[in-house]
Amino acid sequence: MNLKRIFSLLLLLLALHGVAQPPARQREAAATDKTQNGAKPAAEKSRSAAALGSIREFPTAATMPQDVVWRRDVYRRVDLRKDANAPLYYPIFPQNGRENLFVYLFHLILRNKIKAYEYTRDANEHFDEAHVVKGKKILDDNHIFYESVDGKMRLNDADLPSEDVKVYFLKESVYYDQRTAIFRTKVTALCPVVVSGTSEFGESEQQQIPLFWVNYEEAAPHLAKLSLMGSNLNNAAEISADDYFATNRYEGDIYKTTNLQDRIIAQYAVTDSAQVKERTRIEGELKEFEDHVWGNDLKPTTPDAVKTDSLSAADAPPSEAADTPRRTRRTRRTTVKAEVTTKPETPKPKKSPSSTSYSVRRQRH
Repeated sequence: MNLKRIFSLLLLLLALHGVAQPPARQREAAATDKTQNGAKPAAEKSRSAAALGSIREFPTAATMPQDVVWRRDVYRRVDLRKDANAPLYYPIFPQNGRENLFVYLFHLILRNKIKAYEYTRDANEHFDEAHVVKGKKILDDNHIFYESVDGKMRLNDADLPSEDVKVYFLKESVYYDQRTAIFRTKVTALCPVVVSGTSEFGESEQQQIPLFWVNYEEAAPHLAKLSLMGSNLNNAAEISADDYFATNRYEGDIYKTTNLQDRIIAQYAVTDSAQVKERTRIEGELKEFEDHVWGNDLKPTTPDAVKTDSLSAADAPPSEAADTPRRTRRTRRTTVKAEVTTKPETPKPKKSPSSTSYSVRRQRH
């Protein structure tokens, strides 16, 4: 009987100990049990989510240093109706989970993922807070239809002027980085342009309406996730929008360069032929500087110049070796040799096996 009372008393004490456990101790025990069962604490979950987010971010091209020794800013007009630029235009309306560049950029602006900057009268980009423009203002200024329901804006993709955005103004910086010895062309700004109206013959547009500027550095991580069709022949070939711009696959005519007078080409080259000539001159200057950086202007470009530095030049006939002083000296030796061979041959004394012969002709090593 005493043993039963002692056993009952022990059970009662154990029960009271479990009930009287502090709440903090209970929470700690519960967290320990969850951890052992595979569940992670909230702090660890947040760290894992942050790490996963950083992994999902696509890498982009390196930014342009501010202390480069040479740089030239060029503005181009990229016409999306050219084959090279068509990947930015199609599909005109979103379909099968795909959308073109304008729709993708505008969605990012509406979701506050990137900022849109006002297109000012000076036609220059101003990436500061004073020139930030909201998506709603862009819709109102360009009379794009949308609905407001319970204080939230609803926009149908079919109402976006995606079909009319046929041109982009693009700013690129051509620069040489002396620290890494890299010469490259980097896109720095994009501006979608609505083209509306045609002439009476349907040949040319009457009006161009630039919508807003986008800082390419802000949009690059998102453009790395936009897939574009990379080929007309292979529909399985795809390329990201960031790679498309990073590899400079676009084509566009230069309409302006950064200059002291801040003028566009049309302001000082009035006629069409003069504008074409000026654009060709600027393109030539960029190519000439790149060739000078890599030393292409110092490399031999003709077959004769290549032959000058070859062993076969030593045996070249006089008519082919009269271009350089080095060839002139070799020609002189060849001429003397020819004169010697015209003399009558005389029998040479036989050499003993122990005698040693020496060659006076120099060889290259």
